[in-house]
Amino acid sequence: MIIEPQEQGNYLLANLNVREANLTVADIFKSELIDLVNQGHKLIVVNFERVTYVDSSFLGALVAALKVAIPQKSDIAVLNLNTDIRNLFELIRMDKVFKIYDRIEEVQ
Repeated sequence: MIIEPQEQGNYLLANLNVREANLTVADIFKSELIDLVNQGHKLIVVNFERVTYVDSSFLGALVAALKVAIPQKSDIAVLNLNTDIRNLFELIRMDKVFKIYDRIEEVQ
């Protein structure tokens, strides 16, 4: 499993259990995240705390899951991006698509 889900009351925390979020794990991640969306969670917060590297295929999987979530009136946010990953999100404007939380206490 790439995602370790953890119920947090009004949202689901999806802890990523990889250091490198790349093509090798992108399809598994997408499948697991879509399964969580299909379970009816209204907000899923993907925790990147352990992740040191992200590639475009993994980001594509994240966007694909969001496309499944939106018609179900669900949302996906991200948490604990390191500086490089956050800069990548901003460079490709994914910060306009996903809510970014720096600390778990900010999640509502």
